Amino acid sequence: MNLDNCPRCGRLYVKNIMELCQPCVKELEHQYEACVKFLRENRGTTIQELSDATEIPIKEITRFIREGRISIANAPNMMYPCEVCGSLIRDGHMCDSCRTRLRKDLSNAAKESAAAETAKKPGEGAYRVVDKLRE
Repeated sequence: MNLDNCPRCGRLYVKNIMELCQPCVKELEHQYEACVKFLRENRGTTIQELSDATEIPIKEITRFIREGRISIANAPNMMYPCEVCGSLIRDGHMCDSCRTRLRKDLSNAAKESAAAETAKKPGEGAYRVVDKLRE
């Protein structure tokens, strides 16, 4: 039997797909239902208004959206924070500016790595006993 501690409450539970204990799974389902009910009644709401009205953390609401449980297609004002800078986005994990910056940093790192590989000469940087004896 695989046992683990629940990451939300710390209780010991038998591992399952949700990776939460049963009381936390039930609580999470109640939170989801509260979000869906509020969104059905208030289509033009923002994530902050939803969080304030249902008393559910923005992090949990964002998780529901990313899992595909809450669709924001019919909610024009519903946006969630970028994982890097926190600006509001409607899809993905990062905003366009953070994505562009990440691509730029990766290409620069690749160029620097390639330049460092071509600059290395065989035997350079290796410690030789003969060199120590000459000094």
